[in-house]
Amino acid sequence: MAKNIAVIGDSESIKGFAAIGMDIYPCDDNENAPHLFRKIADGDNYAVIFITEEMFGLVEKERKRYEERLIPAVIPIPGVKGNTGIGIKRLSSFVEKAVGSDIIFND
Repeated sequence: MAKNIAVIGDSESIKGFAAIGMDIYPCDDNENAPHLFRKIADGDNYAVIFITEEMFGLVEKERKRYEERLIPAVIPIPGVKGNTGIGIKRLSSFVEKAVGSDIIFND
């Protein structure tokens, strides 16, 4: 079975991803975000889930269930409201774990 890419976020931030073949899941109701995330992550269709940084924070409890799994990879992306820095912080943390020091932002 082919593994696809899903994108979750407010409709304005994610609508362009449909044009390049990704499955989009607009969520403009913050209270529905955890349920929508679980539904997508628990399915067997997606290897990667891009989620706007705003939504990423709203589904923290649900995300923790998937952190130790290889699939789906959950990757925060900036939304139209701007970059909160969550994605960069996570990348830096992963690199530091793998290499033993922060080689990305080590000034």
